[in-house]
Amino acid sequence: MTTTGRTTIGIIGSGMIGGTVARLSVAAGHQVVLSNSRGPETLAELVAELGPLATAATAEQAAEAGELVVVSIPVKAFGEIPAKPLAGKPALDTGNYYPQRDGNIAELQTGALTSSALLQRYLPDAHVVKVFNNIFFRHLDALPARPAPMTAPPCPSPAMMPPPRRPRPRSSTRSATTPSTAVPWPTAGARNPAPPSTAPPTVRSPTRQAPPPTPPASVST
Repeated sequence: MTTTGRTTIGIIGSGMIGGTVARLSVAAGHQVVLSNSRGPETLAELVAELGPLATAATAEQAAEAGELVVVSIPVKAFGEIPAKPLAGKPALDTGNYYPQRDGNIAELQTGALTSSALLQRYLPDAHVVKVFNNIFFRHLDALPARPAPMTAPPCPSPAMMPPPRRPRPRSSTRSATTPSTAVPWPTAGARNPAPPSTAPPTVRSPTRQAPPPTPPASVST
């Protein structure tokens, strides 16, 4: 990968899957070098469609130019892949084995080898990886674009942060010697208790009692 984040992808076999991978790669901003078994001149139309990020080449040139290389050819053509320029590179194998097309390959028929293991035998110094072998090329082309990575906002420096807020002192006109006249909180179940009266208490004068009645004077006979 270059300093611009662009990867050069070599493609050996530019059919349905290979051509679709090329389109997706160019759409993501990568360089592609396309090849097939019929020669670079047969890829002129596809290259024109893809634009300046695409070029046509031979299979050996695509293997040489690619930082990673997509191998999208029939299993029966594995022996035609140039092995030397793929040494140390990822080789992305998209193929599947079809006996009616590829012929009878005993190790694949019996399950002794997978098709990717067979490709690894032909490319002993490459890093073979299986990709895209179980998806229809139209479905691959319809996959949504990868979203841009989310970035967190920059953390402000201490110089940019506002000064801490200081608590404001509570103003009070009450003297320090004035007793508190706080209203008690109403108890549970009380209904709208009346506020305490601030009027001075009423002083009642003592009730004057009547003197006991005077007994009648005794009458002598």
